Amino acid sequence: MPTTLEQRIKRWAAELGFQACGIAGVEQPEAEAWYLDWLARGYHGEMDFMARHGTRRSRPAELEPGTLRVISVRLDYLPPALPDPWARLADPHAATVSRYALGRDYHKLMRQRLQKLADRIEAEVGAFPYRAFADSAPVLEKPLAQQAGLGWQGKHSNLIHRDAGSWFFLGELYVGLAIPIDAPADNHCGSCQACIDVCPTRAIVAPYQVDARLCISYLTIELHGPIPEALRPALGNRIYGCDDCQLVCPWNKFAIPTSEDDFHPRHGLDRATLIDLFVWDEAEFLRRTEGSAIRRIGHERWLRNLAVALGNALRAAPDDAATRTALLARAAHPSPLVREHVRWALAQGDYTAAS
Repeated sequence: MPTTLEQRIKRWAAELGFQACGIAGVEQPEAEAWYLDWLARGYHGEMDFMARHGTRRSRPAELEPGTLRVISVRLDYLPPALPDPWARLADPHAATVSRYALGRDYHKLMRQRLQKLADRIEAEVGAFPYRAFADSAPVLEKPLAQQAGLGWQGKHSNLIHRDAGSWFFLGELYVGLAIPIDAPADNHCGSCQACIDVCPTRAIVAPYQVDARLCISYLTIELHGPIPEALRPALGNRIYGCDDCQLVCPWNKFAIPTSEDDFHPRHGLDRATLIDLFVWDEAEFLRRTEGSAIRRIGHERWLRNLAVALGNALRAAPDDAATRTALLARAAHPSPLVREHVRWALAQGDYTAAS
């Protein structure tokens, strides 16, 4: 039976459904230097929130005074029985959504379980200072998770565990407890650069360096305005996020499908066509994305992304009447952003809608 507090914390985390739990200190000078350099290069694009909090993101005790340790946890999300991802990407009419967004948004589930973990600790040691995070505040969660032994940051910048791949979410408890820390995880990328080679937009500009301004996840989720025209063809049929760098990672052969029902695909998003989704009006979009991470981009950007994908489909088959008809139905949309992307999409089939 676990005898030390840190051993009991890890047992409780497992009982709550976390697949891994580790403990890190609060000093991360190397991660801070990397992060400040990344910002200085402008790789964060329009994500001003990445720079807004200064060193509070890299210094836990500045964000939450009294923090002595960070408890880092892992929650696997790989949905089971998904269609072949490469076949989906090769089908110009299929809609490709990043696997993490096929089911329910993980934030609520993660926060609830972290709170339960904090409650278990409090029942053991009495009241103590803590704060739970689930991608909800300025936290360098991947470097902290690496320090806690949960994996290493791969050349694509995602965290990888040698026995579980990279299809997982991370969460943290900042605690005012001076408990022993775990050994950091070693890097096992070696000479592999599969993720660098596969990136459709060449966003991995160097090993461990991602220029978000080129990344499809940024372009389809974080970017609020027009998607740069030069990058639109590379999006293919990816309408929310991009998984290519994880799909080719050899360590993901060890990934285990999740048993969490919340992370299973909803509304057929793993098998939907672009036209199926493009016809959703705003009310249907809000209804079908309730509890989903997708809702955060709103209906306007949803149509923007789909218009780009439909334009790419039309380029592949200029005589595709169904795709052209779907686009023409949105040609007079009230949003200038949607209209511009629809015009671009129609032009890919050598057909220009009236302005």
